[in-house]
Amino acid sequence: MVTLHGNEEVFRRSMNQGHSAAWDGRWQEAVEHYSRALQEFPDNSPTLNSLALAHFELGNLAQALELYKRAARLSPEDPLPVEKTALIYKQTGRTSEAVEYSMRAAELYHKLRDADKAINNWTRVIRLDPDNIDAHARLAQLYSTLGRTPQAITEYISVAALQQHAGMIDEARKTAEGALKLNPKNSEAQQAVAMLQAFKMLPKPVRQSTVSGPLRLPAASAKPAPKKTARLELEQGPNPIEEATQAALQALAAMLFDLTPGIAEPVKKTASLRSIARVVSDGLLARGFDERAIIRHLSQAIQLHTQAKYKIAAEELKAAIEAGLDHPAAHFVLGLLLTDEGESETAQRSFQKAVKHLDFALASRLLMGDYLGTQNRFPEAVVEYLQALKIADASVVPENKAEALRGQYEPLIAAAAHNTDEGATKLLCENIRHLLVQSNWRSSVHEARGQLLSSPHDLAPLPVADILTHSNSAQLVDALARINRIYREGYFRGAMEEAYTALEFSPTYLPLHVQMGELLLMNARPQQAIEKLSTVARVYSARGEGDRATQIYERILTISPLDVEARIHLIEQLTARGQIKEAANQYLELADVYYRLAQLDIARDTYEKAMRLAQGTEVDAAWSVQILHQMADIDLQRLDWRKALLVYEQLRTLAPNDETARLNLVQLNLRLGQEAKANTELDNYLSYLNSRGRDQDVATFLVSLVAENARFALANRRLAEAYQQNGQREEAIRQWNKVGELMVDSGDREGAKAAVRAILALNPPNAERYQNFLNRLSK
Repeated sequence: MVTLHGNEEVFRRSMNQGHSAAWDGRWQEAVEHYSRALQEFPDNSPTLNSLALAHFELGNLAQALELYKRAARLSPEDPLPVEKTALIYKQTGRTSEAVEYSMRAAELYHKLRDADKAINNWTRVIRLDPDNIDAHARLAQLYSTLGRTPQAITEYISVAALQQHAGMIDEARKTAEGALKLNPKNSEAQQAVAMLQAFKMLPKPVRQSTVSGPLRLPAASAKPAPKKTARLELEQGPNPIEEATQAALQALAAMLFDLTPGIAEPVKKTASLRSIARVVSDGLLARGFDERAIIRHLSQAIQLHTQAKYKIAAEELKAAIEAGLDHPAAHFVLGLLLTDEGESETAQRSFQKAVKHLDFALASRLLMGDYLGTQNRFPEAVVEYLQALKIADASVVPENKAEALRGQYEPLIAAAAHNTDEGATKLLCENIRHLLVQSNWRSSVHEARGQLLSSPHDLAPLPVADILTHSNSAQLVDALARINRIYREGYFRGAMEEAYTALEFSPTYLPLHVQMGELLLMNARPQQAIEKLSTVARVYSARGEGDRATQIYERILTISPLDVEARIHLIEQLTARGQIKEAANQYLELADVYYRLAQLDIARDTYEKAMRLAQGTEVDAAWSVQILHQMADIDLQRLDWRKALLVYEQLRTLAPNDETARLNLVQLNLRLGQEAKANTELDNYLSYLNSRGRDQDVATFLVSLVAENARFALANRRLAEAYQQNGQREEAIRQWNKVGELMVDSGDREGAKAAVRAILALNPPNAERYQNFLNRLSK
């Protein structure tokens, strides 16, 4: 933005002289002229960019860098100075800064919808930093949007490789599968998916000296180096109850050491055990505690427990708790001791206190479920078992997926608590206990997770409970394992046959139907896949599982973006769940589909629905501008000029700097015979540009307007005035000539005389001729 305090005439003359020198390659002279212009208006961004370019061409990189940075601060939406800054950093070997500014420039160009320049900048990033996952991902998305599928697949595979090397195994697999969906016949994508499923490492992208090339996968015959499994703690170990018991006893010993000053032979403690005590140190002791009594009773309880005198140990531990010891480990051990002594009902109160601590929650839930099961209180027992399964399931997925997975259990727990089928409830309890209460429980849960083939577009992982809620869960797990094994070997038709077999004993297991839909797609039967997935989505919706229905509809749209029915259902799901912004964005996508199908009336109605839906939400102004432009474009195509005029008036209010809207406002008023309004719109916009120091944009705008409206008198006159103010004498004379001709043709003698006087003020070479013409007009 220009600071209006300098001499405009000096500024324009210096800029013109600078441009002329730059055009001829006289860069030192250009620096002098641009510097003189900058003295008049120090905050003029175009001048800063021009001066920076001149310094750059002279090799004055430090000066150029400072000027480009200053221009970027003054015009934060302009990508040019940001891109130039990146190039200077690259040239001077400052790679990290070059990457940072190239990323910024790419995003700015992308915002301006300049795809080629955005691609150039992201490509520069991955040349400098091949491991930059953000740049690869943004390139992949843009290539996919532009329909440049081979390049998109290459970048998606690069993203998958970087995710895999970062330990994000599930994300890498889903990214590669997403690349394969773009073109199921692409050999690189097929090989990448196969390698990930076989736990083979993809090669990371390498630094390129030229444009980014495709990620080359090793030959299929090559033997990969031995690789450790990515699974979490799959070795044999204690079951959850034994694990918690060991942790609780060690935590109690650690607390005794902390409470006992100068203990002669302190109990050996690991750092993790000490941390258990510190985590809850603030709540270790209840108010009014008796420290000496706690030390005495706790010491006795630990010693008696090691001697297997559990009944007396329980009494001592209870006495320590009564003295003020309030720690989940103490409550958990007391619950165990009471259970062993046949006081299971009393033990439940201890487990309910211990369940609050993560280290003891899983075991406490299982033990409470066991007790409720022995009392035939299966609706209550199944809730405890499912809570235990939720904890175990979340422990074997990446941390960033755990919260979403826990959320998937809530409707399952609510439904199980109200299930009146005692046989089914009892069987589910048995299935969960069988899965968890074993020495290799983490491995078992992880293996069960491996049978759940999730869509790459799932928002949350499927819960293992989805399998265990079926009466034939054991058969189902085995069947899914076979399906996945056959699928990974590339035998899609064989995997489908195995899925049909599994369907005979688990016809209502919806994830199996989803998997069949994916297999149909792999077998080049997209229409049948869509029909299968649509049926699944409707069932999920009827069950009230809106999140799953939403995910399936999103998956359908990745297969068939023009599927109007699926998109309408997706909008319904998103709206019902209160995801208004997402629903409004889907309306935009739907309107675009109608537009491409040449159903303009429906497309416009859909845009209006998006606008109405988004009212009251915090939407980006650019989002509304985009919709209004689409609506106006349709109105123009239908020759409904008055309706288009109303839309552009909204755009003028929302985005006063929108040149397209301002141009169309002038032209539509002219077409409707409202020249006075057209004049007002034109002068208002020119005033807006001048007030922001955008004098150079005035002439550009007027040239476009006059080119399409050659007989618009005011536009021709304003263009002549702009040329005259900019010191463009010859252009001004030619333009005033046109103004004079228009005035004569319309019978406006006074207007014609004013045009001739303006020409004479410019000292034309044939001034006598113009003077004679002025005399004739004055008679």
